Amino acid sequence: MAYYTAWSTYGRNYQVSEIPGDQVSHINYAFANIANGQCVLGDPYADTDKYFPGDSWDAGSKRGNFNQLNKLKEANPGLETLISVGGWTWSANFPAAAATPESRAAFATSCVKFMKDWGFDGIDIDWEYPVSGGLQPGTPADKANYPLLLDALRTELDRQGQIDGGKDYLLTIAAPAGPETRANMAAAEIGAIVDWINIMAYDLHGPWEPAAGHNAPLYSTQNDPGPAGLNVDAAVNGYLDAGVAGNKLVVGVPFYGRSLTSVTANNNGLFQPHTGAAAGTWEPGFVDYSDIADNYLPSYTRHWDDDAKVPYLYNAQTKTFVSYDDPESIGYKAEYIRDKGLAGGMFWELSSDTDDNALLDALNSGME
Repeated sequence: MAYYTAWSTYGRNYQVSEIPGDQVSHINYAFANIANGQCVLGDPYADTDKYFPGDSWDAGSKRGNFNQLNKLKEANPGLETLISVGGWTWSANFPAAAATPESRAAFATSCVKFMKDWGFDGIDIDWEYPVSGGLQPGTPADKANYPLLLDALRTELDRQGQIDGGKDYLLTIAAPAGPETRANMAAAEIGAIVDWINIMAYDLHGPWEPAAGHNAPLYSTQNDPGPAGLNVDAAVNGYLDAGVAGNKLVVGVPFYGRSLTSVTANNNGLFQPHTGAAAGTWEPGFVDYSDIADNYLPSYTRHWDDDAKVPYLYNAQTKTFVSYDDPESIGYKAEYIRDKGLAGGMFWELSSDTDDNALLDALNSGME
């Protein structure tokens, strides 16, 4: 399952037509927004208005990324698309939408209409995060209200599916990996409602911590000074222990790394003090894997943490540290998904991979 971001069509210049539609089973489009309790377009120009070759300016003609996704599905039978609602920046209005039976019903109706109007096959809810831990504060009632919101969506999706001749419309969520944010979710209730849970098993360490750590370690590692339980295996087992079935869990992997600056040289920078985010590809602290492959690997020294099963880079001259995933670490995660009987893999996001899809290939081949 791949995320495609609306903003990829701009400076990144990664268009929907470039997506290897035969190598993914589902695409989540990020993001729809929430306004007045309703699902609304996140970027009207990119989503529905931008002109691509073959489009028409005639009244009623469909354009934009949404139309491109529908063309991609026509060329790849079996590929399904979901509209992802919310995200880190646009989650502030979830608590109000989830608060009452009336608000939940209105939200569900609007989201299913949005899905139908634009040709999606399901809805992905990306609430970051219920109760606390997100960009905007939640409410204590969010934990109980979230499964009620999802149940309202499930009911409306099933109703629409019956109207459409028995079609099974998908309902998924993006869910936190860390134990503190995970504790604010009624995981077993949610797992019984949704088709699957996409665990955002990345951003587990970063510039908010005093020491340089791994962005997405598969397992815990010795001498890690960060909080306990911040690794892929702990997140997966946390959901399993909470009562979610393994075949409902999808493991998220990052197609980007995190960079830190002024990192002391001891231990090649790992677990050492830093002064914050270093330069990134599009914003400080975030480095696309394609950028790493082209501009970091040739001059930085690659190191491997065999406990965590992830690589990291360190440049002693610039004192820059980069934690990232590469085909080797993605391969270990893919084998973990396969061997543990989980539902599959998800990644953020498509524009960050190399032109030859090195990370996507590793994810697919490792799960075989």
